[in-house]
Amino acid sequence: MKKWKVLAKFKSHPFGKLRTKVKVDEILKILLENRGIKTKKEIEEFINPKLETVTIASVGIDKKQLKKAIARIKLAISDKEQIVVFGDYDVDGICGTAILWETLNSLGAKAMPYIPHRVDEGYGLSIKGIENVKSQYKNVKLIITVDNGIVANKAVEFANKQGIDVIISDHHVKSKKIPNALTIVHTTKLCGTGVAYLLAQELSRGLAPAPPAYDHLALVALATVADLVPLKGANRTLLKFGLEALRKTKRLGLLELFKEAGLEGKPLGVYEIGHIIAPRLNAMGRLEYAMDSLRLICTNNPKRARDLANLLGATNKERQDLTLQMVLHAKGSVNTKKLKSLLFIAHESYEQGVIGLVAGKMVEEFYRPTIVVSIGEKYSKASARSISGFNMIEFIREHSSMLIDAGGHPMAAGFTAETAKLKLLQRTLENKAESLLNEDLLTRSLKIDLELPLSAVNHQLFEAVQEFAPFGMGNPEPAFISKKVKINDMRTVGAEGSHLKLKLSQSDSVFDAIGFGLGEKTREFNIGHKTDIVYVIEKDEWNGQGKLQLILRDIK
Repeated sequence: MKKWKVLAKFKSHPFGKLRTKVKVDEILKILLENRGIKTKKEIEEFINPKLETVTIASVGIDKKQLKKAIARIKLAISDKEQIVVFGDYDVDGICGTAILWETLNSLGAKAMPYIPHRVDEGYGLSIKGIENVKSQYKNVKLIITVDNGIVANKAVEFANKQGIDVIISDHHVKSKKIPNALTIVHTTKLCGTGVAYLLAQELSRGLAPAPPAYDHLALVALATVADLVPLKGANRTLLKFGLEALRKTKRLGLLELFKEAGLEGKPLGVYEIGHIIAPRLNAMGRLEYAMDSLRLICTNNPKRARDLANLLGATNKERQDLTLQMVLHAKGSVNTKKLKSLLFIAHESYEQGVIGLVAGKMVEEFYRPTIVVSIGEKYSKASARSISGFNMIEFIREHSSMLIDAGGHPMAAGFTAETAKLKLLQRTLENKAESLLNEDLLTRSLKIDLELPLSAVNHQLFEAVQEFAPFGMGNPEPAFISKKVKINDMRTVGAEGSHLKLKLSQSDSVFDAIGFGLGEKTREFNIGHKTDIVYVIEKDEWNGQGKLQLILRDIK
């Protein structure tokens, strides 16, 4: 059961009935207020975002630290020192590495990218990773991290002893102890690729001739969506312009990947990135080696682009099958009759690269913060996903004395622990969560912008709502509630009747509606019944009609 929470309401008539005639401008004002956007300047920046407003200062990056990083990189370029861009194996790390590496190359740097292997080296900058870098690239003098490093205290100390300077560029939450790096370019307001993009922009600033024009904003768009950062402020601006760049990209690898995924010639948006493109780019790092995803993004060879796109597609299919098996196993281990406040699921057979996906699926199913562990012989790797209102990385770090390392965000985190201490850690975390999580937090909440009569739903409103795009984390698509709506027709569609198809009316307004995953609701209603619905508005372009329909979020 979802808890419906209406954020705002229209002023009613003195008789208490909702007004039937509503102006679009009134609705937009409420939608903006619901998102904390009230002043004239805030409204202008939201409706008409400008790329030039995304600056080092606006995202909170320390200017002194950045200046020090730029100076050291330029010295390395002029002295022909070996630079290594040390990324991460997910979309954010891969895209950010591509941006910084391409920029350095265009500036004449002696630079190479490096992506750690998930199983062999683990997450982020590590002692083993640095040793591997040294064996591949002789006389490396400078390592620049991308999307990692902010918790790599031991690795940075090791690098320092080896005579290697480390510049950290990262967006993850800092721990109490900050690495003793040469300098740190950091903000939590962007994804890791966003940080790398701004660093690259500063490196290239004022140079003549200017470096080659890369569609780096397209890579920022991929990472911003894939890493689930809140689509507010700078993130929303970067994504808006990044989507435009992505739709025009000339990168052979991405074009072949779009073709392999069946997206060639189709409009690319947040859904296509999050559910189709990003999983393919992520698949290599989950099951194989993420360098192939980086090679796909950067290649100029048509055959290599095609071969790599096919490899990513096949690996993603393997990842999907493996995830399904692990999710079924994980669900089977949950005692649904005595559901705990926090789910802690561990098994020797779980693949490290997929445990984060499994944790996410468990949160979807049970709406509980979930930790999924791949048990190793000596050390075990865990990935965690959270629910709204529960800061997972803070929760995990409170028990850092029982962990080897931990890092991440409030909604997604991970850690390494000694296998021998796993049972004790599980009991400790479960008991602590029981004291922190109440029934209110463990109940799904459906946020609704405001109540509308169906008569207010028209093409003008739809077009106005689209000005709020791109939608996603932190900037949900405006959702409305209409009450006492009559069901004129009802049936189930899709595999096993899992979706609900309706024809609804209120006074003279009639709309088609579809509720994905709401097929079981047919047991609760009959044709002729009146119901309350929560929905977003969509334009159905099938057969070129451009007809409005309602996408149901819930019905009761």
